[in-house]
Amino acid sequence: MDNLEVTTQDTPNTEEKEELYEHFRFVVDKGTEMLRIDKYLMNLIPNTSRNKIQQAAKANCIVVNGKPEKQNYRVHPLDVISILMPQPLRDIEIIPEDIPLNVPYEDDDLIIINKQPGLVVHPAYGNYTGTLVNALTFRFLGKKDKDGNDQRPMLVHRIDKNTSGIMIVAKNELAQMTLAKRFFNHDLERKYWALVWGDFKEDEGTIVGNVGRNPKDRLVMTVFPEGSDQGKHAVTHWKVIERFGYVTLVECQLETGRTHQIRVHMKYIGHPLFNDETYGGDQILKGTTFSKYKQFIDNCFRLMPRQALHAKSLGIVHPSTGKYMLFDSELPEDFAAVIEKWRNYAKHRELEEE
Repeated sequence: MDNLEVTTQDTPNTEEKEELYEHFRFVVDKGTEMLRIDKYLMNLIPNTSRNKIQQAAKANCIVVNGKPEKQNYRVHPLDVISILMPQPLRDIEIIPEDIPLNVPYEDDDLIIINKQPGLVVHPAYGNYTGTLVNALTFRFLGKKDKDGNDQRPMLVHRIDKNTSGIMIVAKNELAQMTLAKRFFNHDLERKYWALVWGDFKEDEGTIVGNVGRNPKDRLVMTVFPEGSDQGKHAVTHWKVIERFGYVTLVECQLETGRTHQIRVHMKYIGHPLFNDETYGGDQILKGTTFSKYKQFIDNCFRLMPRQALHAKSLGIVHPSTGKYMLFDSELPEDFAAVIEKWRNYAKHRELEEE
């Protein structure tokens, strides 16, 4: 009898969560004949089809002895076969909900969402309804995908509840697997805009530091010292867009996609995101002691009661056409309003100092 393991992982609703999850693992018996891997897996995986297995193989999500194999691979005795998927197995029933969405682009394979702040991406503990997936499930009601199956949203990445901006969601399994693989391999271009505390000496730079869960608080991420075997390798490139003296608008380009990467990397170099409660940005970290200035900051915090982070653009190769596509978005109203307030404040300071 083959050794079957079904592995699920906890997935907190966190920013930039992009992993491949092992759904199944098989160790081929010594006496097994050399069947094609798609036929072999069809006999072992419940509620699947040969077409689904072949799509997984096309997306390099079937791994044999650590190496991706295609559907015509013939299994050998003692092969270790893993089935990797873009999201963990879930038992949550998705309830369709009519929630307004900003959809700048959609085709048969994918849908682009300009996510509003405050919208959770996927139902999970504490947020079983009112999420992006609930909204997309409603949008797809009665529609079929390219294979004739009921259309449903298939996540390939996610951004935090209080982060706004561009997200891509697949509409069929092959697109999901192909796109998830590109995210996993960082074969794409993503840019975020962040308003951070403090000014920079340089106009651009790169932050390198392993990111992992804080041993003292598992809900918070931290950067581990260089050379540490803790956390995962993470690289963030940043450049200044506009300076306001006490805060700076920066563009961050991700080379990796770790949970809370931008937020924790910016804190690591002494520039927490403006109004980021989790990483200390919800305090006055730069500026004067005047009560008028404190009132100004409080007004900004009320205007944008979240961390100042927006997924500005996403560039990726289309899973079917092979064409490069770039999606860009405007700042949401709260972020744009706070930028304008800081712009005016900086101008008044300059006039006072002249």
